[in-house]
Amino acid sequence: MLYRENGQFKTSYAADRQLLPIAQDRWLMIALVASSFVAVPLLAGDYALRALIIPFLILAIAAIGLNILVGYCGQISLGSAGFMGVGAYVAFNLTVRVPQLNFLLVLLLSGTSAALVGMAFGIPSLRIKGLYLAVATLAAQFFLDWAFTRVRWFTADSPSGSVSTNPIDLLGWRIERPIDKYLLVLGIVCLLTLAAKNLTRSHIGRAWMATRDMDVAAEIIGVRPLTAKLSAFAVSSFYAGVAGALWGFVHLGSWEPAAFGVVMSLNVLFMIIIGGLGSMVGSFFGAAFIVVLPLLLNRLPAALGIDLSTTMKSHMESMIFGGLIVLFLAIEPLGLARLWAIGKQKLRVWPFPH
Repeated sequence: MLYRENGQFKTSYAADRQLLPIAQDRWLMIALVASSFVAVPLLAGDYALRALIIPFLILAIAAIGLNILVGYCGQISLGSAGFMGVGAYVAFNLTVRVPQLNFLLVLLLSGTSAALVGMAFGIPSLRIKGLYLAVATLAAQFFLDWAFTRVRWFTADSPSGSVSTNPIDLLGWRIERPIDKYLLVLGIVCLLTLAAKNLTRSHIGRAWMATRDMDVAAEIIGVRPLTAKLSAFAVSSFYAGVAGALWGFVHLGSWEPAAFGVVMSLNVLFMIIIGGLGSMVGSFFGAAFIVVLPLLLNRLPAALGIDLSTTMKSHMESMIFGGLIVLFLAIEPLGLARLWAIGKQKLRVWPFPH
């Protein structure tokens, strides 16, 4: 009875087209955002912020970006980690070579650089699709991995190939503590999520979805495939670049080229498949699933009193994690977002059957 729409009337087009037309959804979102900014910093410890919450938020940005490309535009990509690496290495070089730059400007330039690279590798999408496009984006991943390893400009001539970052200084705010890092990432996540949601509701988003559903029909009604596909690659890569810069500076602090390998790309793809394609909330569900589940599986044997070696724990974690992904996709291929939507629909008609 708490999730009913009785008495909620829309008297204008603006009211009918708002992001959250149901009042309960608006209040829930306000409470969620307020608790994220106020309650979480007060209640969460440093370990929870470093190991769980900050990685979850950063990976959610990457998942939103890939969901725009795959879920909304229908263009498969296996190179997300490569574009994240572009953002991370561009941010590193900007802070080393132009240290007076504001970090928010560094993030913007990192995302823009990744967007340009993504558009360059998105050009094959104009002629190929499906498995062939997946292979083309996988080739982009391998090429970027090679560039990060062999081109010494990316690592500022580091002999070991690894790079280390300095603490972030944002307008006199030195971001070193986990709580400061969390608030920075949370603010960026809120802005980027709102921007992505509005993009998908605009004429650009409608062009993406028309291309996804049937590209030939979309072209017949006036959608330009060049604009739709390349803009999706650009926006997706921009989000990946920002996520990569945050992953390197806020979460890792120091990294090697292997940090943005093909395994990371597959994990980001698993996030949107598990969370739900074409859904913003699904991107958050998928990121939470990927971050939390391995930690739970790693701690489960100890909780049950089973003594396993570190190697066996690693193997068991991979097997159980992979099996759960396959099982989940077989039971609910539309992802966790679909289960969320079903639950909300049942609440709207409860206690009547549906």
